[in-house]
Amino acid sequence: MKIRLVELETSLTQNTCTLILCDMNITLSVDEQVVTEARKIAAARGTSLNQIIRDYLNQLTERDDPRRTVAELDSLWSESAFRSSRNWTRNELHERS
Repeated sequence: MKIRLVELETSLTQNTCTLILCDMNITLSVDEQVVTEARKIAAARGTSLNQIIRDYLNQLTERDDPRRTVAELDSLWSESAFRSSRNWTRNELHERS
């Protein structure tokens, strides 16, 4: 087990505290051909298979950050593909067929 120490400063108290983060080794069973292809992809990206798996697991377990979600939605809505060619009235939007 590898242990990393991270120094954190809190803005309210200006105190420094130490947070201990431990990396855990895990064993996976994966088809040899899949591992071989994944290593090729990792090499092409300039990284390791281990780092790709680590990044994937971090992304998988990441909690949704509302600010990030809003920023992503703002980005999508700013693209012209999502804009209407006309201005709709409230009545038109809620009109039932």
